[in-house]
Amino acid sequence: MAYVGDDHPVAVGDRTTAMVLARLLAVYPMVLRPFGENQRYDLLIDDRDRFIRVQCKTGRLRRGGVLFKTCSFSYHHPSNQGTKHYQQDYRGEADLFGVYCPDNDRVYLVPVDEVGIRTCFLRIDPAKNAQLKKVRWAEDYELRSPG
Repeated sequence: MAYVGDDHPVAVGDRTTAMVLARLLAVYPMVLRPFGENQRYDLLIDDRDRFIRVQCKTGRLRRGGVLFKTCSFSYHHPSNQGTKHYQQDYRGEADLFGVYCPDNDRVYLVPVDEVGIRTCFLRIDPAKNAQLKKVRWAEDYELRSPG
């Protein structure tokens, strides 16, 4: 599949990181960016007495909610030799997912340890079957600017 301009995964990821960074800076006085690519987190919140590692992900509106991947996919694993996808979750290597959803222009902060190891679904619309238990409501994770 050929990517053109803004559709390239790197461009999508850069926009997501920029949007999460901008929203974090409205809340936290210091947000750092690690040097180099292929780190296990994209941003680091300096919350004066602690550091919070943030892995940025792009969310998409699907079936009444925001869906995003909670693992990375790579062909570049030492034992892989570039022959198959290698999936790795972020447990122990990031604290929060900073999820930007361009479909609704919202940013969500989701604890890594509270979600599955492949995907996460943040519900926006009520479920058609009226399910309320074990629902992750997007509004509970939305990053809002103070004031």
